[in-house]
Amino acid sequence: MVETTTRGETLLFLTDEQLRKGIEAMFFAYRGFTADPDRILADLSYGRAHHRALHFINRNQGTTVNNLLKLLGVTKQSLNRVLRSLIEDGLVESRVGLKDKRERHLYLTEKGAELERQLSEAQRARMRAAYRAAGPQAVAGFRQVLEAMMDDKIRAQYLSLMDANS
Repeated sequence: MVETTTRGETLLFLTDEQLRKGIEAMFFAYRGFTADPDRILADLSYGRAHHRALHFINRNQGTTVNNLLKLLGVTKQSLNRVLRSLIEDGLVESRVGLKDKRERHLYLTEKGAELERQLSEAQRARMRAAYRAAGPQAVAGFRQVLEAMMDDKIRAQYLSLMDANS
């Protein structure tokens, strides 16, 4: 429900029921968004953490383990478990830093890049279809809603990543 005040400002008033429907829509949309990659990952005995690692290593080839830790917001132990399997399976390569030998820089191998392409293409196809159905105004509004839901620190991290890759 939208109300207009006497000064011409538009205010949005949502009922608890409308908010509940939005929350549930996000839960079900997320299930759909992750369904195709989950099927591909299951065949390889991988999970969503593997997908996130592949995605962000692909977005920033040569990123350090520490940068990936910050970006994903996971524990060192859980990331090490994921990276170990990706490295052992020949999907990710870890290289010693040139300036700092303690750093490990991460790169997708050809095999890792192919898997990441398969996973991302499945999600891009779903997003593309949804965006086309909703239209450009809804797409812009959707992004605004998602960004507004992020904590300040995470939003800054997200916007920094968007700036770096634009």
